Amino acid sequence: MESPFKGKTGIVRLRNALFYSMAGLRAAYRHEDAFRQESLLALLLIPLALYLGPSGAGKALMVGSVLLVLIVELLNSAVEAAIDRISLDRHDLSKRAKDIGSAAVLLALFNVVMIWGCVLLG
Repeated sequence: MESPFKGKTGIVRLRNALFYSMAGLRAAYRHEDAFRQESLLALLLIPLALYLGPSGAGKALMVGSVLLVLIVELLNSAVEAAIDRISLDRHDLSKRAKDIGSAAVLLALFNVVMIWGCVLLG
């Protein structure tokens, strides 16, 4: 069964997508401690990247790596919420999915360290 919201096109679709995206960001900020912490880190690191980056490409890499952490955290939070919606019972597959999502966030954080190190240290 298709979603009744799938039939929207044009400006209506864009407006709806914007509102859904903003609602998602608000929900993540309100309900996810890790997203709040990473958002605050991004508020510090993005201006720092724009100041410290030696070139336009370096700045873009530094900012992009920080934004990637937020993107991966949003996806991880969505997976966790979907799993919790299905069942709060402990299950090996639920644990595996949540652990894999957590590992993705960890790799995104390592990516920030590596990119910042490469850009700043040459």
